[in-house]
Amino acid sequence: MTGRTKYLLDEADLPTRWYNVVADLPEPPPPPLHPGTGEPVGPADLAPLFPEALIAQEVTADRYVDIPEEVLDVYRLWRPSPLYRARRLEKALGTPARIYYKYEGVSPVGSHKPNTAVPQAFYNAAEGVRRLTTETGAGQWGSALAFASATFGLECEVWQVRASYDQKPYRKIMMETFGAKVHPSPSELTAAGRAVLAEHPDSTGSLGIAISEAVEQAAADPNARYALGSVLNHVLLHQTVIGEEALRQFELAQDKPDLLIGCTGGGSNFGGLAFPFLREKLAGRMNPDIVAVEPAACPSLTRGRYTYDFGDTAGLTPLLKMHTLGHDFIPDPIHAGGLRYHGMSPLLSHIYELGLISAVAIPQQECFAAGVRFARSEGIIPAPEPTHALAVCVREALRCKETGEEKVILTALCGHAHLDLPAYAAHLSGQMVDNDLSESALAEALASVPAT
Repeated sequence: MTGRTKYLLDEADLPTRWYNVVADLPEPPPPPLHPGTGEPVGPADLAPLFPEALIAQEVTADRYVDIPEEVLDVYRLWRPSPLYRARRLEKALGTPARIYYKYEGVSPVGSHKPNTAVPQAFYNAAEGVRRLTTETGAGQWGSALAFASATFGLECEVWQVRASYDQKPYRKIMMETFGAKVHPSPSELTAAGRAVLAEHPDSTGSLGIAISEAVEQAAADPNARYALGSVLNHVLLHQTVIGEEALRQFELAQDKPDLLIGCTGGGSNFGGLAFPFLREKLAGRMNPDIVAVEPAACPSLTRGRYTYDFGDTAGLTPLLKMHTLGHDFIPDPIHAGGLRYHGMSPLLSHIYELGLISAVAIPQQECFAAGVRFARSEGIIPAPEPTHALAVCVREALRCKETGEEKVILTALCGHAHLDLPAYAAHLSGQMVDNDLSESALAEALASVPAT
């Protein structure tokens, strides 16, 4: 086994612009709607939640957006991140496929989330905001926003989904170390949380509920704004530094991907890697198949309905045209907390409807088996979320073993599992079970979701 393992860029090669895929799509995505009027949401409707700069990025049609120097200065703590050739995994699988992974676990909090947390904190601080509220599932986003808030002198308050709050105590400690206040969600601190607890005192929570609590708190405080870790356009925009770097690194490798695979919950990690490659595909410069992978317990893309729905449980957000399981849907408490969201990014949903990407849902035991296989060959224990993409990588690599194809596979390893080891303990001890969404549960979830 010989050949180069790491493809590294210098700090001078750090992208200075984010890429907006909307500019290159054959048709624009449907706009968010005001739930009261049914009309497209305007900047004034978003002003209580977001600073002007982020609102402008949310609706921009410009192909590129310049990254502020203050943001680049923080990015340089870990960016550019490495692209690895997974030669040891290839050998372990006995596959002729060439497998690459873009590794975001080198960031200060161990995931891709600071790519958007840093600019969001910067723009809020620049406009005089003093406090940010947010939700978090697995705790990676909460950790990232806590870090970014500390960097720019902001207070940070986080509502963490109860299932993850209990499963991942060290994430809470990380957030508190950076200075954040952390609450389990649903909580007694908000009307949204109290309403859920009144009906379900033992609720394990959901990202939709946690979003409602964070939005409620931000809207009530003129000195506060809300920060979102995924789903919306400006969040996916910030993450495109991942794909832009990966394109340059593939030039170093003198290779091109035939297949790009990423895990999807809200869509930020997947979009961050995939969108720059989709630009190249639409321009005819390469032709990779692009596959989104989601958990079988929360299959919004593969089994959800494409319609307008709220982004949160309490109905405080605008209506978003997206693939959804219904804003009341509460997924089983699987270990991939970052993928337990009832909806999918409207932009990704639109791209999926255009047929530009495909999607597959995977049960969690197969995912963790792939994570263990990856750890024992590559030496990195993947976070539960990217094990979903790794499971499809393994499937495809083994298929190539049967056919003899030398396919080039690229995936996004969006974080490590140093604070998610209890999930691996459950897998290794045989206590983990698959929580596939049944047809009856799906029908119940979609019963209140409009058809269009």
